[in-house]
Amino acid sequence: MTAKLTLPRTCAALLSAAMVFVLSACGSQESPTAEASTPAGSADPLVIYSGRNENLVAGILGELEKAVGTKVEVRYGNTAELAAQLLEEGPRTEADLFFSQDAGALGALGKADLLSPIDSSITDQVLPEYVDKNGLWAATTARARVIVYNPEVAPEVEKFTSTDQILDPKYKGKVGVAPSNASFQAFVTALRLQRGEEAAKDFLVKLKAHAKVYDGNAEILAATNAGEVSMGLVNHYYLHQLIKEQGAAKVKAKNKFLANPQDAGSLVNIAGVGVIKNSPQADAANRAVTFLLQPSSQEYMVKETSEYPVVADVAGPAGATPVSAFQGAAVDLNQLEDLEPTLALIDEVFN
Repeated sequence: MTAKLTLPRTCAALLSAAMVFVLSACGSQESPTAEASTPAGSADPLVIYSGRNENLVAGILGELEKAVGTKVEVRYGNTAELAAQLLEEGPRTEADLFFSQDAGALGALGKADLLSPIDSSITDQVLPEYVDKNGLWAATTARARVIVYNPEVAPEVEKFTSTDQILDPKYKGKVGVAPSNASFQAFVTALRLQRGEEAAKDFLVKLKAHAKVYDGNAEILAATNAGEVSMGLVNHYYLHQLIKEQGAAKVKAKNKFLANPQDAGSLVNIAGVGVIKNSPQADAANRAVTFLLQPSSQEYMVKETSEYPVVADVAGPAGATPVSAFQGAAVDLNQLEDLEPTLALIDEVFN
């Protein structure tokens, strides 16, 4: 089903608030256990603001008390709203750790001087491209932008090297996009950062001229798999989730990783964590980060989310390109917080 783009009310509210520069973020398995004993904590709880969906991470966060040695209190919400709340609360916040759905929100908090560096002995475990250069945040998982395509309809997509190739007139009406989706907005932000404002607008105008607009990535994938469109711009994990739900025999669609650092279509975004500056539970927060990066935790998140691990020697989703083989878009992930011009541009082009 197609849909007319409407920007979320939450996002509009955030953009009207001073100091808010955050990125919009619109199954159960046995949880891993803590892999090492930890010292007893204080009576005060470790307070986590989690922008990650409770259904995805409640199992693993439920194991944190054993890992950090103190009581853990998790407050779930939308990543953008929680980041805005942290910006408003400033040093008065009760939060000790922020678990973000995206790098942009972490970048906004770092820019506002609200995060403390994570111990380097912890961040050294993470692939370097998924750690803030000042150690203010570390990824817990990664997700890649891809062109999902139907090989029975457009087999040539397998040889694509640039998102510009989807603008070929022969694909008019055959490219699925979801402009109101946070992952598309991150892509457009990366496009702006790489190409500049005018070139990014030119790309979107051409894209809109022959794109088919959907509510989200799952709808794009379903349309691609059914041959309603030839291809679409999505995150990689939607295909793996569909295969888990329906079985590989029923899924025709494939992912195409562009592996082109000069193309925003190669963007690799992250979910990650940051320790709140001056937190009285900084030690426990760092132990929590250690727990989230240990192999069993990484394996759990791969199974739950179909996202990529960010530490070595942990396998990614079955059949997926290894994260170590990625050549992600050459963009500072912190700069994905520059969302307001992106939303204005998308609104101008698609409405």
